[in-house]
Amino acid sequence: MGRMSEDDELPEYAERVLEVAERIPPGRVMTYGDVAEWLGEGGPRQVGRVMALYGGAVPWWRVVRADGVLLPGHELRALARYREEGTPLREAGRAAEGHVPRLAMARARWDGREPGSVTPHT
Repeated sequence: MGRMSEDDELPEYAERVLEVAERIPPGRVMTYGDVAEWLGEGGPRQVGRVMALYGGAVPWWRVVRADGVLLPGHELRALARYREEGTPLREAGRAAEGHVPRLAMARARWDGREPGSVTPHT
């Protein structure tokens, strides 16, 4: 995950992406595409780029791939967070590489409409 010094200024789009990431409740996730849709601009790749460059200071593990696969290279760190927060997981089968679980997206995905959420772009 990216790191920035205090003197660096975030691009406006990056600030908005990171704000959404900070609002995702513990134990829940949004996909890269969900975040872009919520903002009404960009797409999954743009959100992923923001998270890669600037996401180290926010709960990056809550912005995920749509298929529920844990972020490559960060699987164990993310998994520890998911377990700590009670994020729904699907245990990996014995044939799965490394036996790393996936997110149970149907139960973990947050639509942003729960109490305390921000209003979407619409």
